[in-house]
Amino acid sequence: MKRKNKIKVCRISVAVFLCIWAAFGMRVLAQNATSILDKAAFAYEDSNGLTAYFTMQTRSDVQKVSESFDGTVDIKGDKFVLKTPDMITWFDGTTQWSFLERNEEVNISNPTGEELQATNPALLLRSYKKGFTAKYKGESTAPNGKAAYDIELTPKKKSDIVRVELQIEKFSGLPASIAVFSKNGISNTIRIGKMETGVNQPDRFFVFNEKDYPDAEIVDLR
Repeated sequence: MKRKNKIKVCRISVAVFLCIWAAFGMRVLAQNATSILDKAAFAYEDSNGLTAYFTMQTRSDVQKVSESFDGTVDIKGDKFVLKTPDMITWFDGTTQWSFLERNEEVNISNPTGEELQATNPALLLRSYKKGFTAKYKGESTAPNGKAAYDIELTPKKKSDIVRVELQIEKFSGLPASIAVFSKNGISNTIRIGKMETGVNQPDRFFVFNEKDYPDAEIVDLR
């Protein structure tokens, strides 16, 4: 269906990937949201860096339109590189560079903790207990046909996020999907197609290199 309006896509969102890493091998009766997310955080810390391939769908209840695209994200500790068809974002733990291909422009910023939660799932895994209430919703069948656990996160304080719905494969512990619902009527649903662990990229990988983009205009927003 041809779109009349283009949705402004939230920067992953990733809350790109809140539970890219989940619990392993626990029985249903023993399951609860906290134990699953704690295991997810531990699995992330033990992953030694990872790369995830995903498909993201963005919908607007207001505009009644939607769009989808494929992307990848490399994560190590607090650092990440996020690649989508329109943008590449680097974050080295302090500074963020966002390259907008259509404008040949790089925006430099020092994002806040809340802004980073929309792009780096590691921060949410580490701090979800402070910012969110987690609820175990039961089991379901993931889009890939595998059994999955369902978890819902709701913010404890006023936030642009209304809720986050997670679907985690029951036996592999890998994420199947994540849906982030915002007050503005926009929802982002991310489906993880493939994930590789042990991808220990060097620190320079997460820093924008001006030599690779000699024609890009640098816009410092710090």
